[in-house]
Amino acid sequence: MDYLFTLKYQLAAEDNDHEALVERLAEAGCDDATIGVGLPGRIALAFTRESGNAWSAFYSALQDVKRAVPSARLVEAAPDFVGLTDAADLTGMSRQNLRKLMLGRVADFPQPVHEGNPSLWHLSDILGWLKGREGYSIDPVLLETARTAKQVNLAKEARDLDAKLNRKLDELVA
Repeated sequence: MDYLFTLKYQLAAEDNDHEALVERLAEAGCDDATIGVGLPGRIALAFTRESGNAWSAFYSALQDVKRAVPSARLVEAAPDFVGLTDAADLTGMSRQNLRKLMLGRVADFPQPVHEGNPSLWHLSDILGWLKGREGYSIDPVLLETARTAKQVNLAKEARDLDAKLNRKLDELVA
C-alpha cells in the first residue's frame, strides 16, 4: 500500500548546502520523497512510501531522515492540522457543506485544536467523525495516515514539553 505524507524539519545552521542534503537523503532511503527547500533553515519531504501500514511508513521515513540529517528537528507531520477548506478538499466535499455539518452538529463535531481565524482541527478527528455518519465514504488509507500523523505530532509535542518541564524541575531542585 502507498502512504502519502509529509515531514517538515528545522535544520541546523551547518545543514545549509541543499544539494548535499538532497544527496544524503537519497542515499539514506528517502528517494521516494519530493524534497522542498524553500524556506531557509527548513526542509519538507513529501513521501509516497510503500508499506504494510501507515505507522511503518512514517517510522521508516523518520529513521531515514534521522540517519541522513541527525541534527534535523521534526516540526510537523502531515496530513494532520487542517482548516475546513483543506478537510473538505480531502474528503471530496465543499467547504460550505462541511461548515453546514459543523454548525448543525456543534455538540458532537470535533473540537478544533486552535479556534480562531482560521480554526484548525486534527484531520483524523474530522475523518473519524464523518466515517460514523451515513452517506460519507472516507478513504481508510487517508484516515490511517492522518491518525498516524496526529500521533507523531503529539509525541513530538510531548517530548518538547517533557524537556521544558525537566529543565524547570532541575532549576527547582538544584
